[in-house]
Amino acid sequence: MAETKVTQRSLYSWVLGKNLKYQAILVVLVVATVGARVFPLEMQKRIINEAIAFKDITALFLYSGLYISAVVLAGLLKYVLNVLQSFIGQKTIVEVRSRLFAHVLSLPLDFFRRTSPGHVISSIVQELAPIGDFIGMAIAVPLVNVLTFIAMGAYMFYLNPLLGAISIAIYPIDFMVLPLLQRRFNAYNRKRLRQMREMSSMVGESVSGVQEVHGNGSVALEGKKFSEHVNRLFRYNMFFSAYKFGIKFTNNFFQSLGPFSLFLVGGWLAIHGHFDLGALVAFLSAYEKLYDPWKELIEFYQAYQDGRVRYRQVMETFDLDPEHQFSPEGREPHSLEGNISFHDVSFVVNGNIRLLDGISLELKHGEHLALVGFSGSGKSTLALVLAQLYTYSSGKVFIDGKELNDLTRQDVVWNTGIVAQQPFIFSGTLRENLVYACEAERLQGGREESEMPDLDRLIEAVQQVGLFLDVLRFGTQGVIDPEENPDLVQRIIHARESFSTRHATDLSRDIEFFSPDSFMQYGSVAENIVFGAVNRSEFAIETLGSRPRFRAFLKKENIELPLVALGAEIAFRTIDMQRTTSVGDALFDETPVSRSSIDETAHLVDRLARVHGSDPDASVMDVSDEDRQILLDLALAYIPGKHGVAGLSRSLVEKLLVARQHFSEALSQSDPGAYSFYRPNEYISALSILNNILYGRIKEEGAGAEERIQEAVMRLLIEEDILERIVALGMEFQVGTMGDRLSGGQRQKVALARAFLKNPPILILDEATSALDNASQARISNLLQGRFKGTSTVVSVVHRLDTLPIYDRVVVLKNGRIVEVGSYDELIEKKGALYELMHG
Repeated sequence: MAETKVTQRSLYSWVLGKNLKYQAILVVLVVATVGARVFPLEMQKRIINEAIAFKDITALFLYSGLYISAVVLAGLLKYVLNVLQSFIGQKTIVEVRSRLFAHVLSLPLDFFRRTSPGHVISSIVQELAPIGDFIGMAIAVPLVNVLTFIAMGAYMFYLNPLLGAISIAIYPIDFMVLPLLQRRFNAYNRKRLRQMREMSSMVGESVSGVQEVHGNGSVALEGKKFSEHVNRLFRYNMFFSAYKFGIKFTNNFFQSLGPFSLFLVGGWLAIHGHFDLGALVAFLSAYEKLYDPWKELIEFYQAYQDGRVRYRQVMETFDLDPEHQFSPEGREPHSLEGNISFHDVSFVVNGNIRLLDGISLELKHGEHLALVGFSGSGKSTLALVLAQLYTYSSGKVFIDGKELNDLTRQDVVWNTGIVAQQPFIFSGTLRENLVYACEAERLQGGREESEMPDLDRLIEAVQQVGLFLDVLRFGTQGVIDPEENPDLVQRIIHARESFSTRHATDLSRDIEFFSPDSFMQYGSVAENIVFGAVNRSEFAIETLGSRPRFRAFLKKENIELPLVALGAEIAFRTIDMQRTTSVGDALFDETPVSRSSIDETAHLVDRLARVHGSDPDASVMDVSDEDRQILLDLALAYIPGKHGVAGLSRSLVEKLLVARQHFSEALSQSDPGAYSFYRPNEYISALSILNNILYGRIKEEGAGAEERIQEAVMRLLIEEDILERIVALGMEFQVGTMGDRLSGGQRQKVALARAFLKNPPILILDEATSALDNASQARISNLLQGRFKGTSTVVSVVHRLDTLPIYDRVVVLKNGRIVEVGSYDELIEKKGALYELMHG
């Protein structure tokens, strides 16, 4: 029998489900808990009537010991009950969320076009959370409280039938009033939840479309829409709270009415000798405990109503059927060759809009077909129909003689690879994204672990799509732990020595190599003093000048005043250039003064000039601590090889080199882990692999420097036999949220490599190279002509018409119809629709 769809299961089906064993344990614990709750009441009565009344010390100790033992046992049992309830609830909600998430992902694409991601997230993550709490308590809470209520009521009747009847009589009245309030409470709870969803969707939409909001200056408009949602939610919350507290008021009123009756009637009976004192004390305790289960039952009823409303709203949202069955029943997924035929296929949306209109087309196994046409012609729609992402309205599509609508998703997915114009890249590593399709197939039983792409296959794939150099760069820009990779560290240090020996001359125009005795022209003054990499953020070089200990060090080295003078020279000359020339933004390439601080620097120069004139050296003799700090920061940020606004004297350079040595000695004693100082034979763990190999700084003015360095480093990595290890590190590069650390071209290359690794018999490319440069486009074209020619059926939506000659046939579409089909040469010679596209 087919399993009930997740969205059509009742709430209580999850309560039992796979939890029968745990629920049975709960029932046993509940019975024991009820007994442990009633027992102390009898002990109270006996302590007063037997132990105290007859002054029996032995009985006093016995009954008191039994009393406290029962209280402790009840508490422990309650603790175990609560933990087990939580376990059942959280265990079950894992299954609910997992099955619902899988169901949601199987829904038609049209569902996601009309449903915001925020709505889906809110439903699965937030709105299902209380359901887990309810599922955990669904058996134990009502059972323990009903049994406790019955046991307490029975004990009260045992003590005094009249008082017992009076006490119990209040509860039916309460039970009649509460449902009336509860129904109104539920109604506003539903409105409140629905409004919260709508508001979440509206916020998500505004945030996602913030570029349009800024572009249209519609902050006020979006604020108005949000205010309307907020005000409605406020109104529903107020009614929700009013009924919620009304229910509490009703409960409290009836709770207080009970003791009033007991004191009045029970007191009268006790005064006239019809009720002993011990029984009265026990009765009052029993009545007090009688209300606790009643109160918990009312709260459980409210939790049930809230959970039922939430559960049904969530499930009704997603209560749709997938367009295609996911897995075949009673057979393995088909292995297809890729013979495709369309017979009078149409695709109609929104009533009568025909995106495809009577498409008929035949493709043989291994044939390559290009789809072209003006925007809106239906070419991408046709490709998505073939991928079973859209379900056509009429006609037939056959793959190897099997009707596409009769195939399961697994049949189609295992035999096709699809690359979209804007492919989705998942958060995680580059490797995870490359093997995504293969991993999905493995989990579905389509391939063994041994068949998953190894590193060599991954390298081949990224080379094919032109991503290899990017992966290598990701690897060389990575940071490794020397303790975890001692062998690799030694190889990198050896590579550093080889690189320096081999390229000290030919790459000297591109790289300034580190030397403890040489001043770095392409490092800032602060970096020259430190001559190392920062290991701890509090020692960041950018903020070094504001640290008192560093200021004290500069004074000790007698270089603070010369640096402040350098800062003044930079400030005066920068502002003079700004005011007397028209350099514009180019000014900031010549000075460490930033765009954001140019006005502050101008005010500083004006203050100093009023007192000391235009001589920078004179201006530093009497300057405030605040201005001195600004000038010092400018000097420390100064890079001689980049900033032409000032110059360093030979004497200051010599002092800075001496200070470098003293700084290293001082920090090695006071803060040995603050920096990793540059030493030729030591690996610098704070630097990337590339910077460890270069052991220097890349000069900014060298045209083509990056390419020359990359080529030299690659040759060296091959010689050192560590290229694959560096590439493997590059495969672990974190691509960011939705691949935001990759460029558009890199994302398309990842998607292409992902499809090529799958090696499908049918390959669907939907403008899959639109973001690639000409060289990368040519590489993909050559790959299609070579590896996939005659082996895979390729259907490609083409945006670059100059690539059409590589395809066996070209289909030109217009308004959802095929207007001409043929080889590229035939259609150009015909001078029809394709010719018009090419020369229009």
